[in-house]
Amino acid sequence: MEARFSPINQILPWCRQDLAISISKAINTQEAPVKEKHARRIILGTHHEKGAFTFWSYAIGLPLPSSSILSWKFCHVLHKVLRDGHPNVLHDCQRYRSNIREIGDLWGHLHDRYGQLVNVYTKLLLTKISFHLKHPQFPAGLEVTDEVLEKAAGTDVNNIFQLTVEMFDYMDCELKLSESVFRQLNTAIAVSQMSSGQCRLAPLIQVIQDCSHLYHYTVKLLFKLHSCLPADTLQGHRDRFHEQFHSLRNFFRRASDMLYFKRLIQIPRLPEGPPNFLRASALAEHIKPVVVIPEEAPEDEEPENLIEISTGPPAGEPVVVADLFDQTFGPPNGSVKDDRDLQIESLKREVEMLRSELEKIKLEAQRYIAQLKSQVNALEGELEEQRKQKQKALVDNEQLRHELAQLRAAQLEGERSQGLREEAERKASATEARYNKLKEKHSELVHVHAELLRKNADTAKQLTVTQQSQEEVARVKEQLAFQVEQVKRESELKLEEQSDQLEKLKRELEAKAGELARAQEALSHTEQSKSELSSRLDTLSAEKDALSGAVRQREADLLAAQSLVRETEAALSREQQRSSQEQGELQGQLAERVWPPQMQQHY
Repeated sequence: MEARFSPINQILPWCRQDLAISISKAINTQEAPVKEKHARRIILGTHHEKGAFTFWSYAIGLPLPSSSILSWKFCHVLHKVLRDGHPNVLHDCQRYRSNIREIGDLWGHLHDRYGQLVNVYTKLLLTKISFHLKHPQFPAGLEVTDEVLEKAAGTDVNNIFQLTVEMFDYMDCELKLSESVFRQLNTAIAVSQMSSGQCRLAPLIQVIQDCSHLYHYTVKLLFKLHSCLPADTLQGHRDRFHEQFHSLRNFFRRASDMLYFKRLIQIPRLPEGPPNFLRASALAEHIKPVVVIPEEAPEDEEPENLIEISTGPPAGEPVVVADLFDQTFGPPNGSVKDDRDLQIESLKREVEMLRSELEKIKLEAQRYIAQLKSQVNALEGELEEQRKQKQKALVDNEQLRHELAQLRAAQLEGERSQGLREEAERKASATEARYNKLKEKHSELVHVHAELLRKNADTAKQLTVTQQSQEEVARVKEQLAFQVEQVKRESELKLEEQSDQLEKLKRELEAKAGELARAQEALSHTEQSKSELSSRLDTLSAEKDALSGAVRQREADLLAAQSLVRETEAALSREQQRSSQEQGELQGQLAERVWPPQMQQHY
C-alpha cells in the first residue's frame, strides 16, 4: 500500500484566512518547490469544507498570465489537491476547466521555458479530470484494489478495450510531462539540489505515483484482453505498451539517480523487459510497483497569530515584597516592639492592601482583556463572514458573468443559426424553384428531342428525296448541257453550212448577175437572141428570187436556232437557280429541325 499523506489522521485547526495565507505562500513567483506544510493545509481545507470552493475563489484571483513560475506552481498545487483532497474537489475543478485550458494555451504560444511546461501540465490535469469524471470508480489518487479494477472493466470486451486506450492516453500525458522536465534539466546531481531544479522536479513526485498505478492497471487489462481477443487484433496495444514501458523505465531510472528524490520518495524498479502478454502464465510473474513516501519529520511551524496581545506577567506569579524587606532589614524581633516594628507592621498592612488592590486591578484587567478578546473574536468572525460573503459574491458574480457570456454567446449563436436557417430555406426554395424549372425545361427538351428525332427522320427522308432530286436535276442538267452543246454544235454546223450555202448562193447570184450583165450586153449587141435572153433572164430572175427566199429562209432558221439556244441557256440558268434555292431551303429546314431555336436560346 502506498504510504502517503492522509488528512483523516491529522486534525489541525482550520480557517479560511489560514487557507488564503497558505495558498499565497504555496503559489508564488519564487523559483523554489512548494513547501509541504502549505500544501497540507490547503488539502486539509478541502476536507474541512468538503470541496475546493475556497481554493478556487482565491486561485482565480491569482495573476497567472503574468508569471510562468506562478502558473507552474499553481498546476503543482492543483495536482496535489486533486490527488489528496476531498472527492468533491474533482467536480469543483470541472467547473474551471476553461480557466485551466486558457492558462495552458496562453503559455503554449509563448517562448518561455516554464511556459512550455505549464502547457504540458495543464493538458495532463485536464486529462486527469476527464478520466476520473468518466470513471468515478477510480479516485483521483488512482489507488484501487484489483477487485474494483475488475468491476470497473466489466465483462464487455469493447469497454475493456476503450478503458485500456484511455489509460494509454493518460500515461502518455504523464510521461510527456516528465520528458519535458528532464529535457530542460541536466541530470547532474548539482542541478537536482538547486532550488530552480527542485522547482521543476517537485511535481514529478505526483507523476511517479500516478504512473505506478497506471502501469499496473494497463498490465492487468492487457492480460484480460489477450484472454478474449486474438493476438493480431491487439498488436497495436502491445506496441504502444512496449513504447510506454521503456519510457517509464527510463523515467524511473533517471529519477532514482537524483538525490532530490531519494529523501522524498522510494521509486520502484521495473523489470528488464515488458510482460509477455501472449503467455497467460506471465501474469503470475507480474509484480505491482509500489511507491513509498517516507514519513517526514514534522516541520517547525510557528503559529501565525494575526493579533498578538501581551498581558504582562502571569497572574499566578507571587509578589515577594516582604521577602525583599526581610532581606534588607533583617528578620523582625518578636520580643521587642518599638516604633520601627509598628512602622513595619503598618508597612506590611499597606503592602497587603496594595497587594489586594493589585489583585483587584489584575482581575479587572483580565476581565477587560477577556472582553477585548471576545470583541476581537466577534469582530474577526464578522470580518471573516464578510470576507466569505465577499468571496462568495465574487465567485457568484464571476459565475453569473460567465453564464451571461454563455447566454450571450448562445443568443448570438441562435441568431446566427436562425439567419443561416433562413438563408438555407431561401436557398432551398430557390434551388427547388430552379429544380422545378429545370425539370420542366428537361421535360420540354425531352419532348422537343423526341419531336426532333421524328422530324429528323422525316428530314432525313426528305433529304434523301432531295438528294435524289438533286441527283436527277444534276442528270437533267448534264443532259440539258449536253443537248445545249449538241444544239450549239448542230446550230454552229448548220450556221456554217447555211453560211457556206449563203456564200455559194451569193457567188451564184453574183455569177448570175454577171451573166445577166453579159446577157444585157449581149442583148444590146444582138437582138436576135433577145427572146432567148428574156426567157433566160426571167429564168435567172426566178432563180434569183428562189435563192433570195432560200437565203431568207436560212437566215430565219439561223435566228430561230440562236433564239432556241438563248432560251435553252435561260431555262438552264433558271433551273440552276431554282435547284440552288431549293437546296438552301432544304438545308435551312434541316438545321432548324436538328437544332431548334428553343435550344439555342436556352444554351
